[in-house]
Amino acid sequence: MKTLRRLLLVVALLFVAGRVPAPSTDSFVLYAQTPVNPFGKLIYAIGMVETRHDTLAFNPVEEAVGYFQIRPIRLEDYNNRTGSNIKMADLYNYEVSERIFLYYASRIGPNNFERIARNWNGSGPKTHIYWNRVKKLL
Repeated sequence: MKTLRRLLLVVALLFVAGRVPAPSTDSFVLYAQTPVNPFGKLIYAIGMVETRHDTLAFNPVEEAVGYFQIRPIRLEDYNNRTGSNIKMADLYNYEVSERIFLYYASRIGPNNFERIARNWNGSGPKTHIYWNRVKKLL
């Protein structure tokens, strides 16, 4: 008798479920996407090589400032190219320094970390040594 009741209950539920309308298709779901950061690993590696991630670093010999050790000549070039008016003191702010680094890195593109790192370091044979130090941290 219990089995018959259960069977009737299941049949009744299936009948009711068959009459329930499908959800409206007028809605949609948005999922937050993780932003793409193609230079993230390179930024980490260069930050380690340059300053061990010290945003307050200063090199008095080269007058290089901040996390990325930006020299006055690089800042002058950036300001001329972009119409910015960033001062050396502003380079202690990580976001400002990162914007400058990404400007130059983006001109090369995310597919050539070696060229980006070597250009960031300067020119000449010592950039090979610099690249090898950066490469070990990627």
